[in-house]
Amino acid sequence: MGFCSPFFICGKAMALDELLETTLDGMGYELVDVEQLSHNKLIRIFVDKEGGITIDDCVAISNHLSKLLTVENIDYGRLEISSPGLDRPLRKIKDFLRFQGEIIKVKLRIPKDGQRNFTGVLKEVNDGIIKIEVDGKVIDLELDNLGKVRLVPKL
Repeated sequence: MGFCSPFFICGKAMALDELLETTLDGMGYELVDVEQLSHNKLIRIFVDKEGGITIDDCVAISNHLSKLLTVENIDYGRLEISSPGLDRPLRKIKDFLRFQGEIIKVKLRIPKDGQRNFTGVLKEVNDGIIKIEVDGKVIDLELDNLGKVRLVPKL
């Protein structure tokens, strides 16, 4: 099996993201993001949990996933486990729901009213739309048009 091939679990094809999400969820962690760099076969996995990730968490996850990837015959050169950081990306609906009330930075795929970048308070998520408050004005942004969305760290 190649580096980016689907994996077969119980006769069904499963993408790496799905395999990792299922496994990490069972361990009590949340898969935030996966980066794959094919030139050096690096798999970088960003995980989170309530209260944050510790070094011990990263070690436990790394040990478990190393065995899983070997069993699943997934070819990789290096595995990195990391916290998503203070400027954590928001990708899933549950991320937006969890971080309502926080300041986020949004980069749109297609500009809205001539603007691609917005920074404001995440007010609401509903029916494929996020509402953010920017300079006292609430703006509706379609989830399908979101490029990168990150939390703005509280320092």
